Order: sequence, then structure tokens, then C-alpha cells
Amino acid sequence: MAKELLPDSVLTNWQKKSADRQKLYKQYLQRAKKNDVLKQLPDLHEEAFSKIDCLQCAACCKNYSPRFKTPDIKRISKLLRMKEGEFVETYLREDEDGDFVLQQLPCPFLGADHYCSIYEDRPSDCHRFPYTDEDIIIKRQPLTLKNATFCPITYYVLEGLLKNK
Repeated sequence: MAKELLPDSVLTNWQKKSADRQKLYKQYLQRAKKNDVLKQLPDLHEEAFSKIDCLQCAACCKNYSPRFKTPDIKRISKLLRMKEGEFVETYLREDEDGDFVLQQLPCPFLGADHYCSIYEDRPSDCHRFPYTDEDIIIKRQPLTLKNATFCPITYYVLEGLLKNK
């Protein structure tokens, strides 16, 4: 049996729909069988990325900061030909969890065209975002719910999971 794709109309007014469905998403994620969800994620993730162009949105880069782990700081400061301490002082601050995050938003590496000037060397969090092809979607439910409010791909994947339950 062929897999039925979500209709394109699912993305119409997706932000309002996502806000309205937060409780439903939370209930689903709390009750979902992890292995069933993980089996569906690769196809839903690929389908979402085939329908949604991140370069048209960039809400993640405009409104939220990734965590910059030590390997990220080393790699990016080397790319920018800066000392690690200088990179941290120029771009980062420590948040309430003790993680290094951007001092300001939007991301200083985001261009007006929504392209990332450090894309090949971007932080691991950026590379993995929106985590719709990994178990983070279940393991870190508050993060998934937050991401669904501003990331159409997260919203799309959650809608697909609900449709297939």
C-alpha cells in the first residue's frame, strides 16, 4: 500500500493551527510508542523538507540561538580566523543553563537572503535542527512543542504523526 502524503493545504495557516493543537501534540507525544514514531520520522522528515523551503522562513535563525558547544566554538573561530576567547566575547554569552548561546538575534551569520555565512561549519544544533528525524522529538517534548510554534517542518511532521496514529 502506498503511503499517502499530507495535502499541501495542511500548511495553510499552520502557525495558528499549531498554536491551537499544542495540547493535542503534547498528549500524543506523551502516549506515543517510541519505536512506532521513530519508524515514521525518516519519511515524514523528508516529505516536510520537500514541501517547505527553510530559506523562505529562517525563523529559527531570526528568533532563537543554538547552543555553541566546545567543538563548534573551535571550528567556527578557526573558520573566522579568531581566537576562541575572542569569538566567545564577540558573539556569545552564557545562558541560565550554562550553555553558550548568541548574544543577539537574529544570528549574526544569517544573511539578508537567509543563507548562513558559516553553513558548512555551523553549530551541531543548527545542523540537526529541527530534530524531526531523530528521537529528540520524543525525548525532549517541551522543545518539540516549542519548535512546532515557529518551525513549519516540525508542525508538518507532528501533523503527519497524528494522521498516522
